[in-house]
Amino acid sequence: MKKTLSRRARLATGGAVLAAVAAGTFGTVAANASAPEAAQDSAVSAAPAAAAGKRDTTTSTHLTIDAATEAARAALKAAGKEGQRVTVAVVDRNGNTILTMRGDGAGPQSYESAEKKAYTAVSWNAPTSELEGRLENAPNLKDIPGTLFLGGGVPVTAGKAPIAGIGVAGAPSGALDEKFARAGAAALN
Repeated sequence: MKKTLSRRARLATGGAVLAAVAAGTFGTVAANASAPEAAQDSAVSAAPAAAAGKRDTTTSTHLTIDAATEAARAALKAAGKEGQRVTVAVVDRNGNTILTMRGDGAGPQSYESAEKKAYTAVSWNAPTSELEGRLENAPNLKDIPGTLFLGGGVPVTAGKAPIAGIGVAGAPSGALDEKFARAGAAALN
């Protein structure tokens, strides 16, 4: 004869079984998760640190955030004097954005365009207006990710080496954008 458990007994038994399964599962997961960490720690401590010699490293100059802000504000001010609504971007030597300032009323497309112009200027250490002409001989240049070969980007140099790029976008022409970018660069001198 088969004995049936009461509803309360079935719930208590089911809860106990679930708790046991959960404890076993989570205990296993916790043990497995900590195992690679322990192995990793022993591998890291076993490997000595490698010291690079002086001839194996380089030192680079970077624009400070204060200088980047000063340049961007000067570019926005120059654009404002001519009634232009622009965005200004400043990137470091590696093309990483230091800051972007979107002026009041600047179009939504100007944000990305300003960053790409700044990136292009620092990458080739040349104003983007000069680089536009290179597209005639090398049209594939425009296919390089992150670049924009339109006037409005200028490099910032230290000892003739590019350390930053300033890009402006939003004015009705690349010539105006570049004029404002140059005003930003001039504020650094």
